[in-house]
Amino acid sequence: MILSTIGYESATLPDVIGRLRAAGVAVIVDVRAVAASRRAGFSKTVLRESLAAEGIGYEHLPGLGTPKPGREAARKGRIAEMAAIFSEHMRTPEAQDALALAIAIARRNPAALLCFEACASGCHRRIVSGLIREATGCDVRDL
Repeated sequence: MILSTIGYESATLPDVIGRLRAAGVAVIVDVRAVAASRRAGFSKTVLRESLAAEGIGYEHLPGLGTPKPGREAARKGRIAEMAAIFSEHMRTPEAQDALALAIAIARRNPAALLCFEACASGCHRRIVSGLIREATGCDVRDL
């Protein structure tokens, strides 16, 4: 089993969809706290519809999103601070419920975690993918 991650920071929607299709992804797990974007095509409704047209499912799990202080830290390049804030958030019932659902999705289908940052190493999706890997034994690849 392989879990993918993808960020759309410097990509177009057709580019992201092409990478997802090439990797055999069947469902996107959107791990943004707020599934809105100034980037064309990446707001929740438009993204869901565009993915559906390509045969790719979409699930938004805001419980796996970084709280606002963590997002602000990440924007300022304070990745360790973001990780600490996100790790604390992951102790909440909402986050644990969302993680359980993400694990179930990843066990059923080839899945990819979606967030904004192009580089997974500076994004909370690296933490989420690590937790899913611990629960399932899957391999993780960044697209």
